[in-house]
Amino acid sequence: MRFRFTLLTAALLLSPFTQAKNAADLPQVAAMANETTAAGRSTAFVELENQIHRSLLDSIKGESGTLTRSQLEGAGQGQALADKAWLKSTGYDFAKKEQQQAGIALLETFSSLPKNTLRQNLATVETINLNATSGLRQQALVDAEGQNYLFFLADALGPRLGQAFIRAYNKGELSKAAALIKASEVSTSEAKKHFGYPRPFLIPANTIHLVPDSAIVKDNHPYTADGGAFPSGHTNTGYTDALLMAQMVPERFVPLVDRAARYGYSRVVLGVHYPLDVMGSRMVAQRNLAHYLNDPQYRSLFDEAKRQLRTALEKECGMSLSACAKVPLKDDPYAAASMQTFYRFTLTYNLPRETAAPSPLVVPQGAEVLLEAPLPHLSAAQRRQLMVKTALAGGYPLSGNADQSFWQRLNLHDAVAAAR
Repeated sequence: MRFRFTLLTAALLLSPFTQAKNAADLPQVAAMANETTAAGRSTAFVELENQIHRSLLDSIKGESGTLTRSQLEGAGQGQALADKAWLKSTGYDFAKKEQQQAGIALLETFSSLPKNTLRQNLATVETINLNATSGLRQQALVDAEGQNYLFFLADALGPRLGQAFIRAYNKGELSKAAALIKASEVSTSEAKKHFGYPRPFLIPANTIHLVPDSAIVKDNHPYTADGGAFPSGHTNTGYTDALLMAQMVPERFVPLVDRAARYGYSRVVLGVHYPLDVMGSRMVAQRNLAHYLNDPQYRSLFDEAKRQLRTALEKECGMSLSACAKVPLKDDPYAAASMQTFYRFTLTYNLPRETAAPSPLVVPQGAEVLLEAPLPHLSAAQRRQLMVKTALAGGYPLSGNADQSFWQRLNLHDAVAAAR
């Protein structure tokens, strides 16, 4: 299946968002996107997109020859894809309840945000949702229904490594990594209950267009979601999975970070989440992964899974992983300079910024572990300095206290790009 709107055109056309000062400016940008065609797309990248879609559909269908809506509810990685028995045998305690409470504490200032910020939060999702192209909507549907799998990560790996990833994943050759990555996701359900914020399509007089399913079951059933809006569970999935894969395949660290941002953006396109939901989940996922990667017992499991994954990918590639990860510019939309602009946009979605001078940025102990894999030549102190140097400007929503401010302002894309 070919999507009319590709990663490359998305990156190129989303860049003007950074020039939009408020939601009223967004329709013009979205209108520009709607006028774009898919001319000049990379054949190799198109085939990778198609393979991701086919593999997802095949996995959801399983032994069934057809795909029904009821199959989506229980779809997920079975033992053939993820070695859950191995993970269970280790006895590792992810302490999910404690991590959920830490996430709630991290996002606590959401409850005291100004009404103007919340109004623009709604206006922004309405604008992005209503003006999204059909291609963006179809990609968002695929992202949504693929939540319980890792297929979405393949396009950030590039055509050659991405295809190798899909083959190895389907064969169960990445089973330890697949199990660990998914088990590392910390549910946002308790946070949703705590904050109790209604989804945008439930706000009175909203203008959200619920997107009909034309990509997965293809029954035109409007995609919707239940439970609270803040923070976003899917975005938590996207960032957790992509950042862990980035730690395992640092050769594609920046593209994987960008893929996480695109995954969160898909939730806004579908009209089921606000920008703040996406921003909050990015913060929590970053914090959670730093916590786990600093735990020696978790790190032991991670290293074992990483070795299996890299060995399997090199086998499928038939060459070194570093060579397989290299992508010609014509086939790598993630190499477009505008992807940096897009990532920066998703850090704030141009929501109102406080005029008061922000406090100095303080890097929490251990946060620098997130840059260890892509920047092994830097010391811990140097990585911490880089986090401060490339951080987002302060004063945006969800950066009210010192700890919160760091995780909101952390810009992993720029940090790694600046040091390479």
